[in-house]
Amino acid sequence: MNEPGDGKPREGSATSNPQLDANGDRRRNGGRIGAGNGAASAGMGMGGGGGGGGGVPISLRNLRTFTSFRNPVFRLYYAAMLGQMAAMNMQMFARAFLVFSLTGSYSALGVMALANAAPMMFFSLFGGVIADRVQKKYVLLVGQSASALLSLGIAVSLTVGFMSVGNSSSWWILVGASLIQGTIMGLMMPSRQAMIFDIVGQSELMNAVALNTFGMNTLRIMAPALAGILVDSWGYAPVYYAMTGMYVIAAFLIWLMPHTGTISLGGKGALQDIADGLRYVRHEPTIRLVLLISLVIVLLSMPYMMLLPGFAIDILKIGERGGGLLMMVSGFGAMVGSITLASLPDKKRGLILMAGSLLLAVSLVGFSFSSVVFVSFGVIFFVGLGQTVRMTLSNTLLQYYVQDEYRGRVMSLLFMEFGITSFAVFGAGVMAEQIGLQWSVGGLAIMLVVVSVALLAFSPRIRKLE
Repeated sequence: MNEPGDGKPREGSATSNPQLDANGDRRRNGGRIGAGNGAASAGMGMGGGGGGGGGVPISLRNLRTFTSFRNPVFRLYYAAMLGQMAAMNMQMFARAFLVFSLTGSYSALGVMALANAAPMMFFSLFGGVIADRVQKKYVLLVGQSASALLSLGIAVSLTVGFMSVGNSSSWWILVGASLIQGTIMGLMMPSRQAMIFDIVGQSELMNAVALNTFGMNTLRIMAPALAGILVDSWGYAPVYYAMTGMYVIAAFLIWLMPHTGTISLGGKGALQDIADGLRYVRHEPTIRLVLLISLVIVLLSMPYMMLLPGFAIDILKIGERGGGLLMMVSGFGAMVGSITLASLPDKKRGLILMAGSLLLAVSLVGFSFSSVVFVSFGVIFFVGLGQTVRMTLSNTLLQYYVQDEYRGRVMSLLFMEFGITSFAVFGAGVMAEQIGLQWSVGGLAIMLVVVSVALLAFSPRIRKLE
């Protein structure tokens, strides 16, 4: 085993999951759960195959970009993820615009984000322990089912008219729903992230994470646009009914999946397991650095997403449908970034992470201070591209360098960042009431430019991460 802080990936120890081959590589059933022998022997290169002859046609089967799709278990996981992420993206759009239409307040948007953040931050640590202790399939199955029930409850309250513009104080229903949803996400998401490694193994990890991000970003295009059309045509209730159906489909697909690897922590107790995970991160400088960089990027960039209704309605004057189109264009940029990362070799990933952060920061400055519609649509493309680079590579680097027995707990810390971000959203919403929305979001983006340049210049460790 490598010594702590040497910047190299650790091999599993003190765990029942990993099986090491003669070269010391992590393997699970040939590196992938459910992968057949043909998939294991298939070529990984562009246009490649197992054979040495030329003239092999380029197809989806032998493109490196899509190699993880050869794994049938990953295909099931991916389909379930699409159902969940479609619902989540519709919810993110509909909830933000519904709250803004009920209250007209930036601070209310911040309160919503905060309500979602607090339980997410607290319970994600326990979610990491669950991911390292419990069969991940069951965690996801319970989480998807609970999310479906929650969406159905909001849909019914909209249908009967209890939640409406005429009853403006009813927006507190959404605050309560956000608290519950934050709890569900905190307990479930570490398992969903850590499950990828169990399915595909180390050799295809970046490809699988990038494809996972690609699917999420595709839905960032389709789901908000669909939600905007539904809201514009029939109101908010159909959006929540559609979300309910998507969560149910996702739960069914998870139920069809086989069991993936689990790791026993020896029954020390949840609090002791959390303490062990935090102690591990404290003594691993590479893990600690990636988590810190990801946190800073998220804190300084993500508030724009929750405050997007203000840009769409107050600054660009394009309404809910236009807001959905803004998210759609951002999703196009994210798709381009994720499909590019899926095709790249496992080289210079730390440097690419910081380059993506700088692109995100500069683009977000441009978006924040633009009041011209076509300019805003242009720069938000690059905002989405930069976001997906950060999301994919921080996830990949952490899973690549972490020891297997700490994987769930480290991923819970990464997921906690989204909860912490909501505090930044709340602060940005309050600042927007005082200094204006553009300076609130744009000021954070300027800070991100400075931080990104400083890290590129003065942090050789992150630049050298492969």
